[in-house]
Amino acid sequence: MLRVSRSLAIPMSELTWSFTASGGPGGQHANTANTKVEVRFDVASSPSLDETQRERLLRSLGSEVRVVASDERSQARNRVIAAERLAQRLAAALAVRTRRVPTRPGRNAVKRRLDAKSKRSQVKRMRGRVDPGD
Repeated sequence: MLRVSRSLAIPMSELTWSFTASGGPGGQHANTANTKVEVRFDVASSPSLDETQRERLLRSLGSEVRVVASDERSQARNRVIAAERLAQRLAAALAVRTRRVPTRPGRNAVKRRLDAKSKRSQVKRMRGRVDPGD
């Protein structure tokens, strides 16, 4: 089971895994081992999602989520990394964001802002012309 959140766990049988040769250095090992891992999750037809979860995932990620990992030289470690990335991506898409309630600045904040403006204005005023009589 891939644990995404407290309310969602996806069976491994719903994930589609594929393995290919990873690019980069590695000598002869890189030429023979299929260490790059790609995991796909079909959001649209998954029976483990309820309707609200499915709707939220479809809206933010689309009908299929694809994650690739080729960070390590080991396929087993790349499998773990890919599963973690998939869980993180799904959890982030399922997170309900609280709506920001706009507020007005407080009385003291307004006073501080206006005092700073008047001080700055005074500084600029003092930079004025020099009297020729001085």
